[in-house]
Amino acid sequence: MHLFGIADTTFARVDMAASVKDELESLAHDMRIIRYTVPGIKDLPVASLKLFDQGAEIVIACGMPGPKPVDKSSAMVASTGLMEAQIKTGKHIIEVFVHEDEAKNGRELQWLCDRRAREHAVNAYYLIYNPGKLSEMAGQGLRQGFEDAGPAIDNGGFAGTGRH
Repeated sequence: MHLFGIADTTFARVDMAASVKDELESLAHDMRIIRYTVPGIKDLPVASLKLFDQGAEIVIACGMPGPKPVDKSSAMVASTGLMEAQIKTGKHIIEVFVHEDEAKNGRELQWLCDRRAREHAVNAYYLIYNPGKLSEMAGQGLRQGFEDAGPAIDNGGFAGTGRH
């Protein structure tokens, strides 16, 4: 039985952990999910370490930086902390950050959070169950959330967007 960890925050305006959980449960039945919720994104590195201490094989860390410059700085600090936690443990932490100013309105923000969380949940699933699948998808310009960029060159021309 595989154990997935989800770290999330009360600061976020969307419950991305629910989307991650729903997606993972649709992909695998021989796994468990543990969740640890903290106040803000700078708390996510410790939350991730606590989940690893409880036996998680991988952690999906969900956060929502606000639109102000101080929020952008906090996101960078949190991201650096998550990288340090990965190096310390030798385990993946999939960072799912959605900046509030990425969306035009609340409806788009909800959609983007759900989509990005679900697409990263699939990535985490592949890292545990089928890491070779990610190798097959390398160089495709895949993005989590908005449309994919696509490969730089497709059939001799510039590629468009869209999931391949």
